[in-house]
Amino acid sequence: MANKFETIVKDFPILSRRVNSEPLLYLDNAATSQTPNQVLDRISDFYRTSNANVHRGVYTLANEATETYEQVREKVASFIHAPNAKSIVYTRSTTESLNLIASSFGDLVVNQDDEILITIMEHHSNLIPWQQLAKRTHAKLRYVMLTDDQTLDLQDFRKKLNEHTKIVSVAQTSNVLGVTNPIKTIAKLAHEKHAYVVVDAAQSVAHQKIDVQDLNVDFLAFSGHKMLGPTGIGVLFGKSELLKVMPPIQFGGEMIENVTQTQAKWQQAPWKLEAGTPNIGGVIGLGAAIDYLKAIGMPWIEATERELIERLLPELEQVAGLTVYGPQKVAQHNGIVAFNLKNLHPHDVATGLDMLGVEVRAGHHCAQPLMTTLGVEATVRASLSFYNSLADMDRFVYAVKMVKEFFDRES
Repeated sequence: MANKFETIVKDFPILSRRVNSEPLLYLDNAATSQTPNQVLDRISDFYRTSNANVHRGVYTLANEATETYEQVREKVASFIHAPNAKSIVYTRSTTESLNLIASSFGDLVVNQDDEILITIMEHHSNLIPWQQLAKRTHAKLRYVMLTDDQTLDLQDFRKKLNEHTKIVSVAQTSNVLGVTNPIKTIAKLAHEKHAYVVVDAAQSVAHQKIDVQDLNVDFLAFSGHKMLGPTGIGVLFGKSELLKVMPPIQFGGEMIENVTQTQAKWQQAPWKLEAGTPNIGGVIGLGAAIDYLKAIGMPWIEATERELIERLLPELEQVAGLTVYGPQKVAQHNGIVAFNLKNLHPHDVATGLDMLGVEVRAGHHCAQPLMTTLGVEATVRASLSFYNSLADMDRFVYAVKMVKEFFDRES
């Protein structure tokens, strides 16, 4: 395993740089992951050798670009165990995917006095689109709250799920609390009430196996840049029968079958939902990222990241004056750890860690309703990946202690 890890680290050139004269320790993977050479090279190779627009040409370069572009759709479907490639829509991001569902499908199925059920732990990307849908349709947006150990309260979910619920939308993994929600159970309960299930998989897709058919979700969204790929490319999985009835919300080239002066006919899904020249290089990079993750193996990734959190969480909780948010049981906590140091602003802590070469995020993490529920304005967040090591965990805890000691002396 050690040799495999050493080989992997060498694939990520940025990990060898220094920050503030210290070796880089990157722990902001929940915001964006780093990108291996294999992905960088594949994107570069496309632009150097095969760059052309897709779907609209009959010449060699255009055919090559189109074939590669559509092959990635097949890879994405296989990666999340979707039934077919036509259930995969390319978008710019998780955010755009969720907005597309809310604006296209949501307007079809949600009416006045209906209910939309989400959780208090949602990222703004999985909150505001539903908030706006509720306002447009005069529906009610309801929130599932947390248990005392800051996990999803399934009892509250059962209580609030009812015959008026039309859509249930939930993050598979919280970007703050470090908890993975029981999506299969949620989907089963929601479908019993004839509600549709949307899953934000931005924080889970690079860290665990996802099988949309086993989970039986109706929609699932994620981003390439959180799974070793480039920015600007996202994915929306939707059940084919649902994508079929969704009207496009953007119009122009690519998505049409026929246009006259007075009307237009759309292509079938997924292409009718992909107006304009797409991010072809981003799609190709996403495909290379999937190849890389599959070559390493999701079981190995899950096991490696489990070792990291089992090392980090107990040590971090021993730091005096430090509060960890989310479940305290390490078995329930994944590789996202949000915390605060008593009497210190999260931005000060993050700045101090940066001076030691440790890169974490501080702020409300686009989850302000959750921050309000936790009784804080912001937290420090460390988020792990398989290219981090046990030594990195020890170094991080030591750096937190150093920052704490510095501010204690200054106060």
